[in-house]
Amino acid sequence: MTKRGAPSQRLALAFFCCCAIYATPGIAGRPTMEECLEASDFIRNAALSRNAGVSADAFLDRMSEDFLVIRAFPAELRWFVHDAGDEMFLAKEARFVFEQPSSPDDQSAHFLRICVDRMTDG
Repeated sequence: MTKRGAPSQRLALAFFCCCAIYATPGIAGRPTMEECLEASDFIRNAALSRNAGVSADAFLDRMSEDFLVIRAFPAELRWFVHDAGDEMFLAKEARFVFEQPSSPDDQSAHFLRICVDRMTDG
């Protein structure tokens, strides 16, 4: 290999590595059934927090802070929130808990229905 060919090969290899790193698997926007069940528990807990007096702003602000921490991990290692679309979906549904209050079990069931729809629509 000549010295002139080495930089272009290294550049091609670096480009390939970057593409491989940033090419996330098809998990974003398509939760698993286990994730939907666990997230429905999260939504139930949001409703329990609401019932215990936690304000919507306090709850949603904490969620936003948690999203910042979660982004430090690769998408394939994250729970439920694999990308910005997942963040918006979970935050929207958590906001719904405070805007349209009902029992924690009803909130959980509502979330599970729309999460399963999202899972199958992908």
